[in-house]
Amino acid sequence: MVLYRTDILILFISFIFLIFFVCFLLFLTFLLSPRLKNIEKISPYECGFNPFEDTRSAFEVHFYLIALLFLIFDLEIAFLLPWMLVMHLLQFAGFWIISLFLLILTLGFAYEIFAGAIDWD
Repeated sequence: MVLYRTDILILFISFIFLIFFVCFLLFLTFLLSPRLKNIEKISPYECGFNPFEDTRSAFEVHFYLIALLFLIFDLEIAFLLPWMLVMHLLQFAGFWIISLFLLILTLGFAYEIFAGAIDWD
């Protein structure tokens, strides 16, 4: 696939238009949003009741670990989808590279299971 100057120019103009459109929408939101602050709006909300304890309590590290593991394996899917679209162009070299990638991710997942990273104690 060859990119011509007109294709690159169209992409560049679309990108510039997108940046200006997003900036315009942010400015419009800032301009039209209400700025009324009272005690009810800035107070923490727990189902209509006053908070029972400090709302800034610390989370367990396990929650962050699960979130990071989810992100890692979610990125795996982000790498697999484009590969599936061009698989017919890559032939055997692409097949072995993605097989190695999946093997490394599978070994990492097995290590997480055996290390107890996803066990909820």
